[in-house]
Amino acid sequence: MAKSYLIALCFYSILSYAYADSWMVEGKVYCDSCRVEFETKLTQSLPGATVRLECRERDNGTVTYTVEGISDSKGSYHMEVPGEHEDEICEVKTVKSSREDCGEPFKGNVRARILLTKNVGVLGRRRFANPLGFMTKKPHTECNKVLEDMGFLPSEVEL
Repeated sequence: MAKSYLIALCFYSILSYAYADSWMVEGKVYCDSCRVEFETKLTQSLPGATVRLECRERDNGTVTYTVEGISDSKGSYHMEVPGEHEDEICEVKTVKSSREDCGEPFKGNVRARILLTKNVGVLGRRRFANPLGFMTKKPHTECNKVLEDMGFLPSEVEL
């Protein structure tokens, strides 16, 4: 009896995934106090930051869907996105920082591409975007030490 219940539960899980009509996009926004556009020991989460997910057609770039989200107290955001977006390019980007002292947008890592389709071999309806953030105007005084410890700077180089 228990075995048939387990089989039915597994079948139901697979079936509900196959007919999922929405995706949960999750990610993180942080303050880069070293101005290196990646996370370090000095990185701080950025609560209250605004991000936007935008999907557009591959052929002509027409926007098909857009939604904004705000990061929570831990700098994480969660956005529900309806529908299948197999033939579209969907990306998350930062819109607005919640901190005046950390409001400069990244120069390079400004978007996180996300695949919102069942046809990529990923089970479940949750999709995780790469972390995005904003930078402080000047690097923190400890950045040289942190980057040296990480192996990114030789001892004699200063920012």
